[in-house]
Amino acid sequence: MVSEPVWAGTRRVTIAANMRAVLLTGHGGYDRLDFRDDVPLPKPGADDVLIRVAAAGVNNTDINTRIGWYSKSVAEATDAGAVSGIKGAGDDGWSGAAFRFPRIQGADACGHIVAVGHNINPARIGERVLVEPVFHGASRFDILYFGSEVDGGFADYTCVPAMHAHRVESQLSDIELASFPCAYGTAENILTRINVQAGERVLITGASGGVGSAAVQLAKRRGAEVIAMASDTKAESVRALGASQVIPRDADLAALFGPEHFDAAVDIVGGPQFGEILNVLKRGGRYGVSGAISGPIVDLDLRTLYLKDLRLIGCTVLEPDVFANLVSYIERGEIQPVVAAVYDISEIVKAQEAFLTKQHVGKIVLSL
Repeated sequence: MVSEPVWAGTRRVTIAANMRAVLLTGHGGYDRLDFRDDVPLPKPGADDVLIRVAAAGVNNTDINTRIGWYSKSVAEATDAGAVSGIKGAGDDGWSGAAFRFPRIQGADACGHIVAVGHNINPARIGERVLVEPVFHGASRFDILYFGSEVDGGFADYTCVPAMHAHRVESQLSDIELASFPCAYGTAENILTRINVQAGERVLITGASGGVGSAAVQLAKRRGAEVIAMASDTKAESVRALGASQVIPRDADLAALFGPEHFDAAVDIVGGPQFGEILNVLKRGGRYGVSGAISGPIVDLDLRTLYLKDLRLIGCTVLEPDVFANLVSYIERGEIQPVVAAVYDISEIVKAQEAFLTKQHVGKIVLSL
C-alpha cells in the first residue's frame, strides 16, 4: 500500500494511504458486505481525530440497516429478512433520511488516536479512546449516527469529532472495551431517561442481548431490583449479571405479577408483549424503549396509558452526560464487559451469522 503524510496537529505522521474495511454496498443479504483492503484512508477535519481501530462490536443496528428494516415500509420482526434482506424495503434509514451507500458500519469502536485536525491539541495523539456513537450538532436532535450517517468502526481507521472520542484508562483489553459503547450507552441512556432509582423494581426484556445484558448490570448498579426476560438456557448467565429473577421470554406477565408490579420497564424487544408490559407497570410507571426486534408495530390501549398515568419514552439520542458517566463506571470497575465471541474483521459474515443465532449472552466483537 502507498503511504502518505497525514496532518497531526503541528506535525505529520506517515500512515498507509489505504486500509481494510467492510463496505455495506446496499440493502440485502450477506453479499452486500464487501471486505476490501484498498479503501482510502479517511482524513480528519479541523475538529476531528483519526483513530486506529483495534476492535469493534457487532450490533442489531448493523443487521437492521443491511436488510432495510428501518424503512417505514417494513412491519416485520428483524428475523424476517436477516439473512437475505427484506423485500420492498426503502432507503429511509433510522434517522429518516435516505441511506447512502457504500457505508462503513460499526457503531462500537475502541482504538488509539494517531492524528488530529488543526484545531485539536496534538497531545491527544496516542490516547486510547472509546467512540461515543451519537454525534451532536448545533442542537440536541441535530445528530449523525456513527456507522450510519457517517462511516463507522468496521475499518482499520475512522475519523470522529474529537469531542466524541473519550479517553479511557482501563486494564481491560481493546476487545473488552469495544463491547461497551453502543449497548451500554443505549442502556444507560434508557435508565437515565426513565430515571431508575435505588429500590425500584425494573423489568428488562431481551436481557441476554447486548443492550439487555448491559441494562441488567447498569440497573443493578443503581440499586434497582431487576427482573429479566431471557431464554431458560441463558438464565444463569443473566442472573450472574445482577438479575434477582429471570423469567422466560414468552412469560405471562399478568399471571406472574398482577396488574401493578413494576416501577419501570426497559424494552428492547417490542412486538406482541408491549401491551402486557404496560399492564404490569404501576400507576405513574415509566416505559423506555430502544429496540423492536420482535416487531415494530404494537397494540396500544390508550386507556391503559392515560388511566395509569404512564410515561412512554423513546430513547435513541444520548443525554449529555450519559457517555462520560459510562466511561467513569468502566474506569472504576463498576461494570464488566460481557464478550461472547471474537471474530477477525474479515469474518464479518460469520460474526453476523453467529449474532443472528441468538445463542450468545452479551456482545460479539470484531478484532482488527
